[in-house]
Amino acid sequence: MQSYTIGQAARLLGVSPDTARRWADAGRVATHRDEGGRRLINGRDLAAFSVEVGQGAHNEDGEPYTSARNAFPGIVTAVKLGDVAAQVEIQAGPHRLVSLLTREAVEELGLEVGMQATARVKSTSVHIDRT
Repeated sequence: MQSYTIGQAARLLGVSPDTARRWADAGRVATHRDEGGRRLINGRDLAAFSVEVGQGAHNEDGEPYTSARNAFPGIVTAVKLGDVAAQVEIQAGPHRLVSLLTREAVEELGLEVGMQATARVKSTSVHIDRT
C-alpha cells in the first residue's frame, strides 16, 4: 500500500504542510516513520481522513474552498466494479468527485483506494489520470 509524506498529504488535502503536521500531532490521522525518520501516512488512512476533512471543508476564514481549475489531484477513496462499468471516487482537498467509467479502464489504470489520481473535469465528464 502506498504511503504519503506529510507534504504530499497536505497537497492532496488542499492544506498547508503545517496544518497537516498539526492534524497528525493531534492524532487526527495516524502516522508512522520510514527508515529515514520521515513521518508517513498510510494511503487507506489518508483516504478515510480526506473524506472526513472534505465533509467539513472550509478555510480558516470559514469560507468554502473553491477551484477555478479543471484538474483535481487527490486520493482514490472508493472503487466499485461492476461487470462492465465502474465507479471511482476521488477526494481532492474539499472536493469529492465521482466518475463512471468502464471496468476495463479502472483495471488498466490499476486504480485502488489509497492511491493518488487526478480527476479532470470537462463539461459533464470526469476523466481520471493515474499520477
